Amino acid sequence: MSPGTETPKKNVTLVLGGAQSGKSHYARQLASHFESVTFIATARRTDAEMRKKIAQHRRERPIAWRTIEAPLDLHKTIRSESRKADVILVDCLTVYVANVMRARKKSKRYPKEYIEAVCDAIRASEAAVVAVSNEVGSGVVPAYRSGRIYRDFLGQMNQKIAQIAGTVILMVAGVPVILKDSGISQHEGDASLAGSATNRSGESTNGVRKRHSSDGLNS
Repeated sequence: MSPGTETPKKNVTLVLGGAQSGKSHYARQLASHFESVTFIATARRTDAEMRKKIAQHRRERPIAWRTIEAPLDLHKTIRSESRKADVILVDCLTVYVANVMRARKKSKRYPKEYIEAVCDAIRASEAAVVAVSNEVGSGVVPAYRSGRIYRDFLGQMNQKIAQIAGTVILMVAGVPVILKDSGISQHEGDASLAGSATNRSGESTNGVRKRHSSDGLNS
């Protein structure tokens, strides 16, 4: 799947990657092929650095896009905005999870409830959904307990979204790598990935290893 190809109506796409991997740029390219776009921002203006980053992201988005800030009520915003747009772009789940963890200091709600609420909202969405998130499980183990809890929480969120997504993309140095193809159902995909082997021509039997180029340089 390339940025030049329109995301199918009502498809769910998860774009993963590390810092400055090109994930936000790629997600914006996907969303740009829809007529009506709602951008759901989860970041808060907590300091000068974050305010500068938010301002930069605003400049990079088309002015015609509708922007909604939802640092905590992500599931409610997805439900309400899905009736008004062709596609919803959520950027990003990484910051949303951090916001939830801070809010949980004053709440007894278990993180699983937040994950399920967001997944239910995405399933019920009348619009296509493109969600951006960081892949944080490949680095060193966080030294602090809070860091490990955050890593696990975000990892669980990514897994749940990936399960309901038709397409999952991993961005590596600006290059999108297809992890899950929208043309393969969940059960077929699991079986295909489990039994995938490289054929004699050197190509993957299920096409999952196919790569595309991209000029994305932003996070």
